Amino acid sequence: MNLSKEQKKAVFHVKGPALVLAVPGAGKTTVLIHRTANLILNHKVSAERILSITFSRAAVRDMENRYKNLYGDISNIPVHFSTIHSFSYSLIREYAFKNKIRYILIEDQKKDLNKFNLLKSIYFSINKSHITEEKLETLLNSIGYIKNMLISPEEFLANNKIDIKNFQHIFKTYEDYKRVNKLLDFDDMLTLALDILNRDKAILEKYRNKYDYIQVDEGQDTSKVQLEIIRTIAYPKNNLFIVADDDQSIYSFRGAYPKALLEFNKTYKDGKIFFMERNYRSSKNIVAVCNKFIKKNKLRYNKDIFTENPFYRPISIVRVASMLKQYEFIVEELKKHGEYEDTAILYRNNISSIGIIEYLERNNIHFYIKDTKLKFFNHWLIEDIMDFFLLAKDNTRIDVFENIYYKMDGFISKKQLHYVKANYRSQSVFDALLDIPGINEFYRKNFLDLKLNFKKLSKMKPYDGICHIEKALGYEDYLKENSIKFGYVFDSLENLLAYLKIIAKPLNSIDDLLLRLKYLNHLLSKSNKAKKGVTLSTIHSAKGLEFDRVYMIDLIDGEFPTATSIDEFNRGRIQMLEEERRLFYVGMTRAKRCLTLITLDSKNNKKVKPSMFLTELENLKF
Repeated sequence: MNLSKEQKKAVFHVKGPALVLAVPGAGKTTVLIHRTANLILNHKVSAERILSITFSRAAVRDMENRYKNLYGDISNIPVHFSTIHSFSYSLIREYAFKNKIRYILIEDQKKDLNKFNLLKSIYFSINKSHITEEKLETLLNSIGYIKNMLISPEEFLANNKIDIKNFQHIFKTYEDYKRVNKLLDFDDMLTLALDILNRDKAILEKYRNKYDYIQVDEGQDTSKVQLEIIRTIAYPKNNLFIVADDDQSIYSFRGAYPKALLEFNKTYKDGKIFFMERNYRSSKNIVAVCNKFIKKNKLRYNKDIFTENPFYRPISIVRVASMLKQYEFIVEELKKHGEYEDTAILYRNNISSIGIIEYLERNNIHFYIKDTKLKFFNHWLIEDIMDFFLLAKDNTRIDVFENIYYKMDGFISKKQLHYVKANYRSQSVFDALLDIPGINEFYRKNFLDLKLNFKKLSKMKPYDGICHIEKALGYEDYLKENSIKFGYVFDSLENLLAYLKIIAKPLNSIDDLLLRLKYLNHLLSKSNKAKKGVTLSTIHSAKGLEFDRVYMIDLIDGEFPTATSIDEFNRGRIQMLEEERRLFYVGMTRAKRCLTLITLDSKNNKKVKPSMFLTELENLKF
């Protein structure tokens, strides 16, 4: 085994609880695999007595393949690598068989009975309105968080703002319906598995006797309920081996519970902590800066990340005038360096990929994107803009008019809409409005202005048309007035318009825009299959990956770190900002040799500040 001294210490640990704190690029998976082999070869532990838990199917496959390549023939019994959900589900199936219960999993969107449809139905029955996709995602995430943190909806609402009307009622109805009908979502797998272990002593003893050694990968991503399942099974032997990095804990929104790592020695008085501080991945330039940067956090173990790799190139901080200049800079860089397969463009928010996709495609640069479920092309705001254009193109489209009549200047009432619909004779909707009996001069002027503005819109190129819809037709005012009411952040809606304008800029007609959006959506949907070209990814999805060259984009205050985390920090609550700093750190440590950090002077025609993290980096002293 070609291992360092610190890796060997961890690999040769056998009995009792241990926490291995492994910095980025320290070879944590290598340690888990070698320790597994050490238990089997040198301590005669049967492979079936070892349970190795990780948190994604991709990580399970990677560990299995690496183990087989190194130690494939040392045991005729396969080692059990598993996700926590898969392990929990097998435990539930055993309990269900024993008690003649049939549970139904409701995660498959292809089936009519799934958690998405169920929650939509419950929301409608309680609130008498349809839930938007964004609110459905918020609802799902909030329910998942509550279950992973083992808290009540009341505790959740006491510490979190959530714009879901009657949230507690929805939560209770959803949980009651699942319980009565024996339905399970992914989060239920965990809470039910823990419940079974606490209630069924026979199953608990069986699993405690089945595994002598439990190993946990990516321990910093473990939620409270996951940790309780693992702790419960490991007790009383407590041969628990956790590999983690508290500095890479970036999933608190899913219920990750890094506090458990910081309290490891409180929980396990005889626990050992091993430090793996050597980074095998990145150049000395990158490692030295990352080490100083992450030390700004207070809620962490004091580690010193170092490397024996040579210096290569200083980290570049690039300041550009606008989003367009950012994309032009990246395209120029990519064409200059090539090496697309070993290059990544990383961002805080998924929406940042839209402008990049547009520019890369325009310049014939292939890309691979992992997160293809972008809520852009089917977003209601994009559909609104398209409806404005469609009505301008054909002002007899009363169906389109009904979608947007209250989203424009004109003060059109529901009563007036009903009159137009009732007396509609296939004429212009604006002429129909003007035909309403007894309308006063105020309304007549508004309707004439609308008719004129839609006529102007019909002759405009897409980019100018979007600006016209925003300003002259009052759509921007509608967004401002209603963003808070409907639980949206205006800045995020403004960003959607900005990306739509980027796509629209070179196009000549609404048909061109519709085709372009359709084509980019198609390109996006299949781009996760090619695995060729530049990798585009959120930093969350890039964790565990490495690239020769990394570009981090859109590094501005209010977006990275988020405005909420800055506000919380200013109130003396540091947790959110520290997680944002960890996320930034994870992004930087994906780079092996070249790291470029890009900020903007302006966005959406407004002055913006560089990310405070860039200021911190510039002020580091060596």
